[in-house]
Amino acid sequence: MSRRTPMAGWIVWSIRVTVTAHLVSVLAQGVTAGMFITGDVDLLRLHSINGEVASGLATLQFVAAILLWRPGRGAAWPMWLSLLLTLLEGAQHTTGLWRVLDLHIPLAMLIVGISAVMAVWAWGRIEGRAADVPAVARDERAGAPQGTRA
Repeated sequence: MSRRTPMAGWIVWSIRVTVTAHLVSVLAQGVTAGMFITGDVDLLRLHSINGEVASGLATLQFVAAILLWRPGRGAAWPMWLSLLLTLLEGAQHTTGLWRVLDLHIPLAMLIVGISAVMAVWAWGRIEGRAADVPAVARDERAGAPQGTRA
């Protein structure tokens, strides 16, 4: 049975802020795309600029997820999912520039889905692995005498 420990607040907040900012940017992409399709051609430029912002935020989210994993001693899967998002954002940006909408729109749906899952997770309880904390420190926190395990 692996026990969990609270993680440093700055690490938790770095992942929460970057994941949330990325999700907001991704959702704004859908709004600007929809308004462009309905006839507001000026929004294509805003859609392109925000696409670059979303790509940058995905990269920052990846960095925050690395910090969550090391030194935060958290799970590694958010780092891998954030890397996937970063790569998908790059592909998304390229398919948008090339006007390959057959790939651009499904990629957008995938990015929105992954971003939403990451946001729900990030605002939940994020903990580190207690297995990475020395046994003596775990025993002291649990109130057990030093050198014994509960």
